[in-house]
Amino acid sequence: MSWTKETRGRLAALAVCLLLTLGAAGCGTARGGTAGLDSGGDASAGAAGADSPSPVGKVLDGTDDSGRHLREAGGGNAPEVGVEVTPDAADGWDVRLTFRHFRVSTPGARPTAVTGRGPACLFVDGRHVARLYTPRYRLPGRLVPHGTHHVTARLYADDGTVWAVHGKPVQSTADITVSDTRPPGPKPAGADRLSDG
Repeated sequence: MSWTKETRGRLAALAVCLLLTLGAAGCGTARGGTAGLDSGGDASAGAAGADSPSPVGKVLDGTDDSGRHLREAGGGNAPEVGVEVTPDAADGWDVRLTFRHFRVSTPGARPTAVTGRGPACLFVDGRHVARLYTPRYRLPGRLVPHGTHHVTARLYADDGTVWAVHGKPVQSTADITVSDTRPPGPKPAGADRLSDG
């Protein structure tokens, strides 16, 4: 077959028709269809339904404190997370996560919910600090000033929903207390004489 201007024009027209047909089918399902909704998914899971014919878990009406919808994991193999925070040698904190029935995804994973998989997000006092794709993280000391702080690890699915059990996010919190360990400043001249007297 020789590539002439006419042949390229026909192929371009065919490609445009194909894209329009696929786009209309995808929009029809997301707009008017119930794919993914009947089986516990949401509209975004329905769009991903082409990749996953049966979405995992049921997307609930409730959200976590950051506004992400909860995805009920249920069953005996529901994911679990534990968090341990210890001081490190460089004025920071070593955060270690432990998982059960869960593994962290690789960065850039497809935005589809897969049972027991996704990123973990780290929060300090309710403020998002990091999205984790490994079970370890170094928390800089500047993010936890003097006082008591709550370090929370929460599990997400790759589509951005929050894994939940009995309608509550799958998460774990460790409390840490930061004391002022800086050496005292210099005493003003004559301060010793004033205190003796």
